[in-house]
Amino acid sequence: MILPPLIFAALAGLFLYGMVREDPDALPSTRIGQQAPAMTVTPLGDSAPFTDADLRAPGVKLVNFWASWCGPCRAEHPILERLSDEGVTIYGINYKDEPEKALRFLEELGDPYAAIVADGTGRTALEWGVYGVPETFVIDGSGKVILRFAGPMTTQVLEKTIRPAMVAAR
Repeated sequence: MILPPLIFAALAGLFLYGMVREDPDALPSTRIGQQAPAMTVTPLGDSAPFTDADLRAPGVKLVNFWASWCGPCRAEHPILERLSDEGVTIYGINYKDEPEKALRFLEELGDPYAAIVADGTGRTALEWGVYGVPETFVIDGSGKVILRFAGPMTTQVLEKTIRPAMVAAR
């Protein structure tokens, strides 16, 4: 007889916690504060791929999961181009895409990436905890994940979320 009210109280507590979180719309990430996971990727086109060692090199960098078939990836692309023009190192991981279509996407919209790899099987995305594309990670100079942002980057997201995380990563 006491069990139903206890279950109700527990569920009510969980719902209340979810409503008063700092950002109730943010997807949780177990990677924040940990080293960037190892990658199981292949080169994309003729460009030089990046490695785990590149992610642990000094300096702040972004890792962006994207795909040519992803409409929101197309929408965020000008923001990535702007960051690249500012000198921000951005590594791209092309997610479950056909290489020809991915390269055509970059040819059409520009290539903001310092280096690109392909995650044809989605294994690396799984290791990183990616829910879907686009997703962007801010990585510090030791290879630690500072922030994970799921969804397309907008000017507002860039200024209120990404840039502060980049400053914190220095």
